[in-house]
Amino acid sequence: MGGTSKSTTDYEFQTVWRVAGTPHEVMDILGDAGTLARWWPSVYLRVVPLDPGTPDGTGKAFFLLTKGWMPYTLRWRFTVTEPITERGFAISASGDLNGVGRWIFEQDGPETVITYHWRVSASKPMLRRLSWLLKPAFSANHHWAMARGQESLALELRRRRPGTDLSKVPRPSPPTFASRYRWPRSTTHA
Repeated sequence: MGGTSKSTTDYEFQTVWRVAGTPHEVMDILGDAGTLARWWPSVYLRVVPLDPGTPDGTGKAFFLLTKGWMPYTLRWRFTVTEPITERGFAISASGDLNGVGRWIFEQDGPETVITYHWRVSASKPMLRRLSWLLKPAFSANHHWAMARGQESLALELRRRRPGTDLSKVPRPSPPTFASRYRWPRSTTHA
């Protein structure tokens, strides 16, 4: 959905997903950022836990290496700023992206409507330098990544259902240009 901005490096998006599942199931998946690289591998290349936070999730922090369909990566820190509940939660971002995001979960019959508000400024040098020219492509990259997220979340919800034949649930989409993103498991995020 919409993409408005204040400067060439500022982005504001609202994404709406609808998935078969309860807000509690959605919270269990989206609220566990440590699993993002497993179930949303097209975007989350690496997730490194930094801080376990409090029991309600506040303060949980992770280093992320992410990408979209374009051949560049973003390194940033994700920190939960509000409790993780069945109604949603909020995060802050710092690094190549700086800003705030808010997930909202609402039950609608057998489905959950998920709304994500994302206000972010690009600080990665390449994005800052080329944003004036490539802002539509960078916005399209975000929309592509979020569409893969909805697909991957729907698959993960199916995988987690009791009695599911896992052989009948397709694997989530891999990252584009996957051969460019191989590294030893022992690498650090520094």
